[in-house]
Amino acid sequence: MSEQEKMVPMKLGINGLGRIAKLSIWHHVERQYFSELVVNIGRDVGTSLQDIAHFVERDSTYGALHTYLYGCRANRVIEEINDAEGSMRINGVKTTFLRKERNPSNIGWREHRVDLVVDATGAFLDPTVPADDPKGSLRGHLAAGAKKVIASAPFKIKDKSKEMPADAVTTVMGINDADYDPTRHLLISNASCTTTCLSYMVKPLLDYFGADRILSASMTTVHAATSSQQVLDRSPKTKATDLRKNRSVMNNIILTSTGAAKALGLVIPEMKRIGFIAESVRVPVTTGSLIILVMMIQDESLRNPINREKINGIYQQAAKHFPEGYLVYSEEQNVSSDIIGIPRAAAVIEGHENHTRTSAVRINMESVLSACDYVKSLGEGGASKSFDITQIPQGTEKAQKNNILEIPVTQAVIYGWYDNELGSYTNMLGDRTVSIAKML
Repeated sequence: MSEQEKMVPMKLGINGLGRIAKLSIWHHVERQYFSELVVNIGRDVGTSLQDIAHFVERDSTYGALHTYLYGCRANRVIEEINDAEGSMRINGVKTTFLRKERNPSNIGWREHRVDLVVDATGAFLDPTVPADDPKGSLRGHLAAGAKKVIASAPFKIKDKSKEMPADAVTTVMGINDADYDPTRHLLISNASCTTTCLSYMVKPLLDYFGADRILSASMTTVHAATSSQQVLDRSPKTKATDLRKNRSVMNNIILTSTGAAKALGLVIPEMKRIGFIAESVRVPVTTGSLIILVMMIQDESLRNPINREKINGIYQQAAKHFPEGYLVYSEEQNVSSDIIGIPRAAAVIEGHENHTRTSAVRINMESVLSACDYVKSLGEGGASKSFDITQIPQGTEKAQKNNILEIPVTQAVIYGWYDNELGSYTNMLGDRTVSIAKML
């Protein structure tokens, strides 16, 4: 713990007790910046508070909480379980569990003196829904007394005619966290685990080559299973259109969708003008995911093209400049389980597997210039001005033969690992949470 992060007399509210909420408890009882946690579950769990303690301290992916904190010889760190009060001490941090209200507007944040809330339910992601919506909304936390709300997922505006509210912002720590304005923003999205990793894979290349030289991009995330998937096959819900979501996650590779490309444009605006395709494939592992990023870059030379060493060198240098080890460059031959638990690594670049291929894209300039003439004539009432192909600069590597222009283009393939639960996303969410708390 740094000197700036000694425990402060401040409470943190967490709404939900799913994967990210539970692991956020782990993060904050280890970090011990907040003096108390108030966790809203909105329902009874098991038969007593002891069952909640049992759930919090054990995890099928990361093991026991005390082992995670202190190693294999550690003793249990949950104590002083008070069922009547709904509280316990977890690694010395008082943690109170609320089990009555599910609608954010009815949660007693004001009564519990909670100013900052992390909503980790995934149920309230539309920042345009008013606080008094009977089904609940993210703004309901504000009505209940919170001053700021952080969503642990990307915003999703259901009414496409509405724009993002002025008091809402999407940030990724180390990339665009400075976009957060404490005087204006009340709702903050921490994006997603995939967008977080992707932003750290894209930003170094964008900074080095510039947006104008990146012709297109695509990514596929080979993603670990999530709790929204089914353990065994089941029949689809009413009006369900994606039948694959109802198939067993235990023994299938399942094609699905991702909003990472859209969210990336909110975090790195330059990407909005670059053609980008994002796909997702779910595989039967509990955590540890991989992004395969393909960038098409306009090169400068066929004789001395961008190569693997160049790409890896860009990431090696970038890893030295990003704060808190958010970007890690590795020459190891990793597998997904090697990534689990690596703290605050938004992306672990697999330099051993990155590769490039450069070739010349051949463009028939007569067709291009004819199209330009036609477009220009439409804009000038039919009066067109012919283009002279001889005016196109003769580059050493840009051969102009028989009105054919050859442009060198490099296709770079980059691999980035991320622990989509605790190691990458939850730890970075914790950093975002503390950074906002310091500005309250």
